Amino acid sequence: MSDAYILTLSCPDRPGIVHAVSGFLLERGGNIEEAAQYNDHDTGLFFMRVRFACGQLTQEDLRAQLKHFGDGYQMDWKLHAARQPMKTVIFVSKEGHCLNDLLFRVKSGLLPLDIRAIVSNHREFYQLAASYNVPFHHIPVTAATKAQGEARQYEVIESEGAELVVLARYMQILSDDLCRKLAGRAINIHHSFLPSFKGAKPYYQAHDRGVKLIGATAHYVTADLDEGPIIEQDVARVDHSYSVEALTAQGRDTESMVLARAVKWHSEHRVLINGHKTVIFR
Repeated sequence: MSDAYILTLSCPDRPGIVHAVSGFLLERGGNIEEAAQYNDHDTGLFFMRVRFACGQLTQEDLRAQLKHFGDGYQMDWKLHAARQPMKTVIFVSKEGHCLNDLLFRVKSGLLPLDIRAIVSNHREFYQLAASYNVPFHHIPVTAATKAQGEARQYEVIESEGAELVVLARYMQILSDDLCRKLAGRAINIHHSFLPSFKGAKPYYQAHDRGVKLIGATAHYVTADLDEGPIIEQDVARVDHSYSVEALTAQGRDTESMVLARAVKWHSEHRVLINGHKTVIFR
């Protein structure tokens, strides 16, 4: 039986890349099952995602030969086993709607994740974690203990071999150092209001201003707070009849859906970072 792989790549655009990649796989007995590509004319970069089956070479052999092939195109590439769930650690604080949604989707077979641990600066969700048989790590974080707390958090991430960290309404700002360590493998979710409301109780602020649209944004974590490459966004229409509670409930539903889509696309290796933006092969 052939093993299934996903190859993602980016490189300076030039004629013949698709032909070259297809030929490389064909020569090694690869059968392409799904392929998508994008040429960014603004940056001159080419992006591609290919799912293929190959039974002639091991993953290690493929990697070795891809390195030689990719060097000729200045190619930034990654090769993944398609059927391997992504090892994930989830961070959460006191709002559990996104955490609960992700856990249920994984349990239902809707997300290809292997949730290795839940990390929280509060104790609220240790029972929820236990109900899904997921280890729970309570790591308090204060201004005085932030460095030690983040060191413990990073130990959990590394010991579990996490390929993805999801900030599922984790209400602590990560240090620049931890952001750099998690570059390209940490996803955050937050509300998106029109106009924007920052600070405490954003839904109360939005209700007070009578907003008509509320939304959510999922993005990669960077040292620039809430300004990392955007993966997914969505909005919901609301009106004068919404109470603060109804507004908050609608917002939480939107946050959960947006985060779930972003995590799904990332875990299926459909997201390629393009500077401050993303290319997503849905």
